[in-house]
Amino acid sequence: MNAPFRPSAIQPVIVGAGPAGVRAAERLVAAGLRPLMIDEAARGGGQIYRQPPDGGFTRAKAALYGFEAGKADALHRTLNGLRDRVDHRPRTLVWNCEERALDLLCDGRTETVPFTHLILATGATDRVLPFPGWTLPGVFTLGGSQVALKFQGCTVGKRVAILGTGPLLYLVAYQYLKAGVEVAGVFDATPLPVQARALPGMLRDPVTLAKGLWYVGWLRAHGVPIHSNVRPVRVEGEERVSALVWRDAGQAGGPEMRVDCDAVAYGLGLRSETQLADLAGCRFRFDAMDRAWLPERDAAGRSSVAGVYVAGDGGGVAGADAAELAGERAALALLEDAGLPFDAGRVTALDRRLSRVAAFRRALSAAFPFPADWADAIADDTMICRCEGVAAGALRAVAASGQAREINRAKALTRAGMGRCQGRMCAAAATELLARALGTGPDGVGRLRAQPPIKPLPVSATPRFEEAAR
Repeated sequence: MNAPFRPSAIQPVIVGAGPAGVRAAERLVAAGLRPLMIDEAARGGGQIYRQPPDGGFTRAKAALYGFEAGKADALHRTLNGLRDRVDHRPRTLVWNCEERALDLLCDGRTETVPFTHLILATGATDRVLPFPGWTLPGVFTLGGSQVALKFQGCTVGKRVAILGTGPLLYLVAYQYLKAGVEVAGVFDATPLPVQARALPGMLRDPVTLAKGLWYVGWLRAHGVPIHSNVRPVRVEGEERVSALVWRDAGQAGGPEMRVDCDAVAYGLGLRSETQLADLAGCRFRFDAMDRAWLPERDAAGRSSVAGVYVAGDGGGVAGADAAELAGERAALALLEDAGLPFDAGRVTALDRRLSRVAAFRRALSAAFPFPADWADAIADDTMICRCEGVAAGALRAVAASGQAREINRAKALTRAGMGRCQGRMCAAAATELLARALGTGPDGVGRLRAQPPIKPLPVSATPRFEEAAR
């Protein structure tokens, strides 16, 4: 996609130490380079293979990662083996990218590091849509529930309802039940016939399909109720969650049903983390399957900016296996573009495997489609942007008045997305609401532009643009 970039000195930087980042680092090290690898976590592995903290907390990998324990262990061992050959910066936030340099924050101190080549392996986070009660203590995202279990050694509740859509739904339920938690039920937004129709396409990867079916069967065998075509009505509780109230979307005007629980873990699939790609100047395109604006990239991960590559879920959600392949592929593209020796045979093999993964990913997306109608049921007084206290009605009002037909204009008028999270949690919901109010799809209202810092900085930190002004 971009022209070869051949600097006199190679300074590769990898953002993210998950599956994509680790495999990219492994390939670059094998080529004789010493990449800088930056990660927010204290220990590498990414979200899916997140490691427990050092000291005291131990739990078998089979219990933490299920069928993927072997893959998690292999990735962790690879990272450990690279420690003396990479500059690994854990507990470090990359909060800005401009002029071929990254701004970092670690232990309250800021630093600017230049790069000639940059691999963004930033991963993904949960995508949610609000509903009444979602701000109550005890409501967590599916990913947040996993982080609590893997990294903090605790669960989000004693009796947990698992709500939303996507394969992560069943994996989290399995992990929580294995941890000794009572799972009040799995409440899947997808109708069962939709999943059944997608089965032939998922046979492209029978091993992954078999794992998913095994999780469902195991949960049923252990008495966990599984409901499909669910729409949440509200979460009940005063100071904490006490129940989830839901309805069968297939029954118009059907009865409300209630399940007692002290926590709800929910999510509607995943959303790529793209802020750094935006700040790096990458072009974006709308991806209908991911229902999101994603950085443009070719099959190797090259973005529209020379020397900048996007690998793994940060360029389109496809899972940990695909991320490992994409990380290595991006590293090979980097070597090629820098005029260094690279394994052309390995490139061909990776391209074939990534093509097969993409076909399976399309089938998986068909099996767990985003419940677009959910946005219509969000009441006007339901909070959308928690940081700025913006309710759904405010977004609908600016759309109805004609003042906002684009998400950044709606942000300016309502302040949705201006808070501490910079829209990372509310942008998807705000976009869906605005689009539905205007009678268009999410591609019709544009994308929320990233602004530095992409995450909050402490007041004590001194960004480089303040230093330059002194």
